[in-house]
Amino acid sequence: MNNFIKLSIAVAIFMCAGFMTAQERTITGQVLDPGGVPLPGTNILVKNTSNGVQTDFDGKYSIQANSGDILTFSYIGFTATEILVGESDTINITLKDDMESLDQVVIIGYGSASKKEVTSSIANIRANDIEDINTPSVQSLITSKVTGIQVTQISGRVESGIKVRIRGVSTIGASQEPLYVLDGVPLINDDESINNSPINPIIGLNPNDIESIDFLKDASSAAIYGARGTNGVIIITTKKGNKGKPKVMLNTSTGWNFATNRRKFLDANQYVELYTEAALNSGIPLNEIESRFDQLSLGRDWRNGNINTDWQDLALVDGISQNINLSASGGSDNTQYYLSTSYNKTGGIILGNELDRYTLRGKIDTNVTEKSKVGVNINLSKVTIDRLSNDNAFNSPLQAISQSPLTPALLEDGTANVDGNSTLFQNFLGQEQTGRYVTDIWRTTANIYGDFYLNDALRWKSEIGYDANNQNAEQFSGSLTEFGSVGGLGIASTAISERYILTNYLTYKKNFGNVVDFSTTVGGSFEETNRKSQFTTGQGFPSDDLQTIDNAILVTNGGSNKTKYNFLSYFARSRFNIADKYLINLSIRRDGSSRFGEDAQFGWFPAASAAWIVTNENFINSSFLLSRLKLRGSWGITGNAEIGDFASKDLYGVTTYNQRLGVSPVQLGDRELHWERTTQYDIGADFSLFNHFITGNFDYYNKTTDDLLFNQPLPGTSGFTSVIRNVGEIVNTGYEVSLNARFFSKPSFRWNTSVLFSKNKNEVTDLPSGDIIDDINIIRKGAPISSFYLYEYAGVDPTNGDALFYTNTVNEDKSLDKTVTNNTANANKIVAGNPFPDYQVGLTNTITAKNFDFQFTFQGEFGASIFNQAGKFFSGNAKFFENQTVDQLDRWQNPGDITDVPQARLNQVNGQQDSTRYLEEADFIRLRNITLGYTINPGYSKRFYLEKVRFYFSGFNLLTFTDYEGYDPESTADFNGNSGLRTGVSFYSAPPMKSYTLGVNIEF
Repeated sequence: MNNFIKLSIAVAIFMCAGFMTAQERTITGQVLDPGGVPLPGTNILVKNTSNGVQTDFDGKYSIQANSGDILTFSYIGFTATEILVGESDTINITLKDDMESLDQVVIIGYGSASKKEVTSSIANIRANDIEDINTPSVQSLITSKVTGIQVTQISGRVESGIKVRIRGVSTIGASQEPLYVLDGVPLINDDESINNSPINPIIGLNPNDIESIDFLKDASSAAIYGARGTNGVIIITTKKGNKGKPKVMLNTSTGWNFATNRRKFLDANQYVELYTEAALNSGIPLNEIESRFDQLSLGRDWRNGNINTDWQDLALVDGISQNINLSASGGSDNTQYYLSTSYNKTGGIILGNELDRYTLRGKIDTNVTEKSKVGVNINLSKVTIDRLSNDNAFNSPLQAISQSPLTPALLEDGTANVDGNSTLFQNFLGQEQTGRYVTDIWRTTANIYGDFYLNDALRWKSEIGYDANNQNAEQFSGSLTEFGSVGGLGIASTAISERYILTNYLTYKKNFGNVVDFSTTVGGSFEETNRKSQFTTGQGFPSDDLQTIDNAILVTNGGSNKTKYNFLSYFARSRFNIADKYLINLSIRRDGSSRFGEDAQFGWFPAASAAWIVTNENFINSSFLLSRLKLRGSWGITGNAEIGDFASKDLYGVTTYNQRLGVSPVQLGDRELHWERTTQYDIGADFSLFNHFITGNFDYYNKTTDDLLFNQPLPGTSGFTSVIRNVGEIVNTGYEVSLNARFFSKPSFRWNTSVLFSKNKNEVTDLPSGDIIDDINIIRKGAPISSFYLYEYAGVDPTNGDALFYTNTVNEDKSLDKTVTNNTANANKIVAGNPFPDYQVGLTNTITAKNFDFQFTFQGEFGASIFNQAGKFFSGNAKFFENQTVDQLDRWQNPGDITDVPQARLNQVNGQQDSTRYLEEADFIRLRNITLGYTINPGYSKRFYLEKVRFYFSGFNLLTFTDYEGYDPESTADFNGNSGLRTGVSFYSAPPMKSYTLGVNIEF
């Protein structure tokens, strides 16, 4: 019986094997490109198997397959194609050009277009380009991803403001930031910080929700936004649901954060040696300096090394970050939805600096007819930040690096040492122990739209947008702070900004004779922004545990403010596509703003662009060498309206005279004040080579901004110090190159490389009022904006240790006299550097090998300088008692010494002037991000009802190569927010954060 069963099974297996063998057969064929040229090396794979081959030199192949199998054909530069195996044993196929990138939808403002039809300079990042980059900041995602975009993090604070500059700086007195548009809503971008340390304006946006980011760089693309397009436009589009079964995605990660750099300072023994020498050099007796050491050490035995405080180690700490993101999407034929929620907690690298962010987003689109739909998109976020004082405050943690190593940070009972004779300035640990500084930001953005097709050619879209930014800050400084003598100080501040946008536009699209595709859009928008704020301060708190204003014995100050402004705009755009060869785009916008003078509230902003797809011509056509070539040219005018709401008005304020109330003028207005105007032209080319193996683009631009909005100084006899007027001109010129190469494109191995290069030259070409100087920055005709204006350091006199400076008096032949002097009264300042880079480079590699994925990005900037203003104190050859950097050990000590560090002289000026001694080149190359992921075989994960499971490691700011001796070549203090003259200055500015992250992506 058993033998019978075995025999039956054997027969059955044999029959099945025979049946299967009978079904499997040899499939042959040839693969050609659209021009009929054979494609050798084409990959042919039987789907869901490891059975695969490649075509030979003639594009021919042979593969074993069964009826019903699906063959996948793939080749670099062509669209992957799937063919069902039927009855025929021969399958010949012509692959189509991979036009995926060209067919991508690009958001162009009040509409969209296929990338291949774009005639202006628009760059695009899609979700799959950034989805593996793990960072809580949206701006950090775009670093080195697009040419012509400079992204700079001001400091390593978790909430730190981030500067984004598109094709240079084109303004002085107005905002230098681009316009952010989120799902059609121009976002509020005001700095509401109460401590002059700006907060990232889109800190509440969850990067996981982003579907695409489009950058409108030239005037032709940005002019559709008229008066606010000068600094470029960044359009952020969030994800939406698609028809199909529900898809649930979970992304969770944990990260470890560290400072990218730590500087080396003197230890206690080195400090005593240096300051003893400095005192003796200045004629101070030894007993006096030792008495000062006794005070600094609070009576501890500094002579035997019993005290050696590392203040930097106390200020810079390690942090932990946690991130959870959950989303669900799907929909039917009529309704699609996308829902997401996230939580991010970021522990900062500076003691007392943390961030918590909660977001909730919902997006629903519903068809009301076959071609018309309505939708709503709402995003809610709350961000809570444990903040610090700004860089220029003595109780800022980073200023503690200048405290003496002889000074104990804590008393024996563990409380902060705030003894005024021991500490050089306020001990930041006192604020940490008896203070609180928390900012809560509630942000709501919403967009409701109706998109209606009136007929096959006519489409009407109506949108209502809303943006609300509510920021509440509470600051308390208790008994161990500088306000301890008045019983503590409390500040409560609230600022609420709301923006309403109503937009309607009509689009007509028609094809004429299958030769001309024509579309035109006309519309208008109205926008109103309201802001109200209030603050209260109080002092005299009975306990450090009672930190709200209602516990203050005395309310010392308070106030409130209300303001609003609006825009009224009309716009039109027409696009022509002639024979898919000649592309033309014309647009115009008329903007009116309440911010400007009564005689100049409205302005026109026209633009035009054209493109020629050369490879669609019969005389050239596409070839293996030149797969695609499009030549572009554009011209347009944009504006800048980001100034105060009443800058054009004569303003009056409350005053008192002889104990009587009255009003007096406080601002001189200008009825003709109008937009800055930027006229820009761009010449570019988009190309593909070797069957799209290499793709790229090139752009040259000239960007001239005149009628600059600026506070022009006035004679004191006028009764005013300045007036805002339209004066001056700035020119930015440059070029951009982007190259992308797909080295391998096999199912089991893919390798893509992207290289970016940008060059920008900035020059002030007209300045009627002459030089404008703000501390160490200058605006001068013929020089870059905000250039450094300094004495030129000439080193050290080897005979006596004096700091030397070049006189730089002008000779008769216009050259500069390089005679040296030890007295800056006999020297002239010169334009010595530029705070903005001349060149930017980027390199991104993306590699996929079976179930592994690997991506890294290098970023480089060259030509910029940073002035280390704090160096006058902690690298000042012991003029003050601040601790010094270790380079001060190389100071001049004996006649004949050759060094750049002057003789140490306590309480005497010897090289601490504003000079090029403290100006450094800020060139750097940085490994911005790196990601290594592994995706579990779908066949295994589906056993557990999981569509995808991916584990990943991610690193951010891992390596920096630079000769800059400060904390970081990007970290600078922000003295003016998003506008102003003073920039490129480091003043106890924290280094950026380095992070290592482990996470998992799960798709259900």
